[in-house]
Amino acid sequence: MRHEIVIIGGGAAGISTAARLRRNGRDVVLVEPSDVHHYQPLWTLVGGGRAPSAASGRPMAKVVPRGVRWLRTAAVGVDPFDRRVDLDDGTSVRYHRLVVCPGIQLDWHRLDGLVEALGRDGASSNYSAAYAPLTWEFIQRTRSGTAVFSMPSGPIKCGGAPQKIAYLAADHWREQGVLNNIEVHLVLPTPAMFGVPEYSAVLEGVARRYGIHVHLESEVVAVRSGREVVVRGSDGMTTLPYSFAHLVPPQSAPDWIKSSPLAGPSGYVEVDKNTLRHRDFPDVFALGDAGSTPNSKTGAAVRKQVPVVVANLLASLAGHDLPASYDGYASCPITTGRRTLLLAEFDYTGRPRPSIPLLDTMRERTDYTIFKRRVLPWLYWGLMLRGLA
Repeated sequence: MRHEIVIIGGGAAGISTAARLRRNGRDVVLVEPSDVHHYQPLWTLVGGGRAPSAASGRPMAKVVPRGVRWLRTAAVGVDPFDRRVDLDDGTSVRYHRLVVCPGIQLDWHRLDGLVEALGRDGASSNYSAAYAPLTWEFIQRTRSGTAVFSMPSGPIKCGGAPQKIAYLAADHWREQGVLNNIEVHLVLPTPAMFGVPEYSAVLEGVARRYGIHVHLESEVVAVRSGREVVVRGSDGMTTLPYSFAHLVPPQSAPDWIKSSPLAGPSGYVEVDKNTLRHRDFPDVFALGDAGSTPNSKTGAAVRKQVPVVVANLLASLAGHDLPASYDGYASCPITTGRRTLLLAEFDYTGRPRPSIPLLDTMRERTDYTIFKRRVLPWLYWGLMLRGLA
């Protein structure tokens, strides 16, 4: 098979890019093995008891743009010299232009004991559609003891998610009158609560409000039977018992990308951070979580990257200079309670970058919760995946 444009990945980046390219009348093939497409930001609300699990998924066949050929198989390798994508069904597809956006790989096995612990004895993770509903079940059952919320080192998708569920759980326990009976620990590998100082200051206040013990520059490195986690911090190793634990797996680029010529030193697809074109292979573009760009890995970042990739890819086919540039914009709507939210927006400068300048994004707001639960899913399903936003 040979096609004009091959897109690897049927997540937010792949579907949105395919929709825009088809609108330009292009021959597009989408490589994606999953039968269900998930709106993953909703999983935090599912785990926090604020949304039903069924609302996060729709059949992939319903979101693949009309006119796009869908190969229901997975990519297992790329030969950019031969312009070929190898598939796990033993076939291959050739391209004139390639868009790589398979998402990020969840390395559950890299945290010792995590696979064995998940789904039982109060341990769960919102980073899986299967476990997010269990998170809410375990939160409701917890009335006393110790709760541990962890974040791994290295890039992860939605870096605010490990904190979001901690605040949702703590607010629920406060409403139930049991928060004082629960010792809450938040284990973060970073030197601050958030990479943007202005938002970090707000989150420090949120943690104080709930009485959360924050462990900075620390990481959960093992989960032990008997409901214990091992934490590595600046002072060495410590052990925390837990009645409930929300554990986030380490993450990385997919293994087949790491072993391909597309990978840079980080293992991710090595692209120019502004044009999103590969540094060594000009007929390859990448966006979303699998790219090497130093922005936060969020759906909001993807929404800004898609039009850049499409404009630059079309220009490259026409033999023109690349006209579009991505500035690193990302957004993280951080739930700070069951009815409050902090909308963090920023770019490559690491400074606040509000979309609406007159709106004060330096404080928590209650109207943002409607924005996250209702407006953002509508924007995603109705506009973004159709290449309209």
